[in-house]
Amino acid sequence: MNKAPSANSSRTLAHIALFAALIAAMGMIPKIDLPFGVPITLQTLGVMMAGCLLGARRAFLAVGLFLLAVALGIPLLAGGRGGLGVFVAPSAGFLIGWPFGAAVSGFVMRRLSHLHGRALLAGAFVSALVGGIGVVYVFGIAGLALIAKLSVQHAALASAAFIPGDLLKCAICAVVVQTVVRGLPHWRLAE
Repeated sequence: MNKAPSANSSRTLAHIALFAALIAAMGMIPKIDLPFGVPITLQTLGVMMAGCLLGARRAFLAVGLFLLAVALGIPLLAGGRGGLGVFVAPSAGFLIGWPFGAAVSGFVMRRLSHLHGRALLAGAFVSALVGGIGVVYVFGIAGLALIAKLSVQHAALASAAFIPGDLLKCAICAVVVQTVVRGLPHWRLAE
């Protein structure tokens, strides 16, 4: 006997699809190309927001769904890129790190979900920082070093160009999280 999907599982699927679409929509903002082959895009903000607002498991699935669509050739990355080729380009490590960064952001946010007001703002910033910068950069620097044939130190130095913009994205993510929690008090950060 088949059971109808519960409202909770339908909501979970909707949230996963919504955040995959949000990351795709952020790809419509033009990218800024850097000389070493890794562009600056707004899409990492979507990865951070997915982690902080969806929780580890759902964020991982949302970003994974987005990357599956990219791998299938849908040009969803900034600049209209898609296909398997993006996973062997210098930015591949960053892309592969996105679902793990989103999951870690979600994990940290879950631990801090009891916070309110400015403490929640700071907690969301830290969650985005740890997952969206810390974890993603580990994958990104390793991938850049491997694919561009750079030393890890040179890849890390090249990646430092992203830090100011990514810190700004962490701040924007924190404001969005605080706004969602304030505007939708039933939103559960701890899921």
